[in-house]
Amino acid sequence: MRITAENVSWSVAGTQVVREVGADIAPGETVALLGPNGSGKSSLLRCLAGLRAPDAGTVRYDGESVRDWSARRIARHVAFVAQDSGSDSDLRVAEVVGLGRTPFRDRWRGPDAADRAVVADALERVGLTALAGRSWKALSGGERQRAHIARALAQQPYGLVLDEPTNHLDVKHQLELMELLAGSERTVLVALHDLSLAARYCDRLLLLHHGRLVASGTPAAVLTAERLAEVFEVDAALTTDPLGHPSVSYRGPLGTPLRSPQPTL
Repeated sequence: MRITAENVSWSVAGTQVVREVGADIAPGETVALLGPNGSGKSSLLRCLAGLRAPDAGTVRYDGESVRDWSARRIARHVAFVAQDSGSDSDLRVAEVVGLGRTPFRDRWRGPDAADRAVVADALERVGLTALAGRSWKALSGGERQRAHIARALAQQPYGLVLDEPTNHLDVKHQLELMELLAGSERTVLVALHDLSLAARYCDRLLLLHHGRLVASGTPAAVLTAERLAEVFEVDAALTTDPLGHPSVSYRGPLGTPLRSPQPTL
């Protein structure tokens, strides 16, 4: 599935948050959306996921404008995972994940054997099979996040749009999630704060600053010390990790005196 933004803009309370963004995400591509807090990442993602109509511009799925699509049709194509999906639901974990099957059922039909098989597979993919019967309220923040990712997988979408899905996840589960996304045949657009994680697992990076797309390309092309200083206001160094991917290390915020290493005792 190809996801395209054509000069997409969106405003709130008279302030333009997303400014004439153009992007083209090819079928099967894993793309990271980067930018500092307040750069417009979440707003752009919601536009591209069909949850919010842009004030100007067009969002297309495989070349077709989604402006007049129903919510049900959109949900059959794209699944969205928010960065914080807190809830006090009394549902069990498998029931929450089962909500991903809603776009494929009529209003009065409950889950059937096929739905339950899809839910079981999604739970297994995120490592929550053992918690399928646990109350939602008993889950940790990281477990809830993984359950929401499983819910998105249960939609069996052509595209996945995720807003900082590594929030609340420990290092192991961050790596497992990124392996899952990068290995998927789906089109994936994921907002991340960890630049090295994005560089390791994503085919391309999109960099937002003040609502505008300021860079797009391979991790090596987008992540430069000069650009990180301009956009993130940090003094950073670019190296290469053991697998040959760009990796970012930070000396500190711009203008901060460098701290000497602590002596080894």
